[in-house]
Amino acid sequence: MVAENEAVLRSPQPPDLLRLHEAIAGRLAIQGDWRRAYQHLRSALDIARDGSLRDALTSSYNRRYLDERLYGPFADRQAAHAPLGIALIDLDRFKSVNDTYGHLVGDRVLRRVADLLQEELPSGGFCARYGGEEFVLWLPGVEAGQAVRVVEAARLRVARHPWSELQPGLRVTISAGLAHEAPGSGEPVTTPERQLRSADTLLYAAKRAGRNKVAYRDAQSTQLMTHAE
Repeated sequence: MVAENEAVLRSPQPPDLLRLHEAIAGRLAIQGDWRRAYQHLRSALDIARDGSLRDALTSSYNRRYLDERLYGPFADRQAAHAPLGIALIDLDRFKSVNDTYGHLVGDRVLRRVADLLQEELPSGGFCARYGGEEFVLWLPGVEAGQAVRVVEAARLRVARHPWSELQPGLRVTISAGLAHEAPGSGEPVTTPERQLRSADTLLYAAKRAGRNKVAYRDAQSTQLMTHAE
């Protein structure tokens, strides 16, 4: 039996602002106030678009939104003008969580991990669910050292979270691969898509080293950071 009620883990759902804006727009249109009706209709469209870019389970951004940033028309331009860190994150042994505690608990774990990953991100940063139990952290405008600290802090938040309050004996950790690019370093510019591939390779290095680690590459070699209480 689940130890905590769903309402404790997730805040109440917000009112249906989409339908509210649509209703107000319709009423204003009937009254002939087309300017204000248009403003509410635009708000409704913005809400609808944002909803289509959110993961239904975790409320983080979804793969569609991430793909827009990876392959969109401004991806190459961003890579050429500003530093960017991309971290690929995977929940360690998540299948055993589902097998041991059930998929309902597994879903709650995914939601809570997403919440923890979205804390303390730099300006313009975001978390996206890449698929299954994998997430991506997009860290723009930060130097390599800061990117490492952000990802390491996220890993520590997950490792130190009181998971046993959800289910006795439950423990959750994550592994991460971090790829960072900085224009002007003298190296050819790497696109965000290729950065994600590098992060994937580094993630596997963290897994092979025992999990619950952040793997990143400095000028000489692949470095690993491990959890230490």
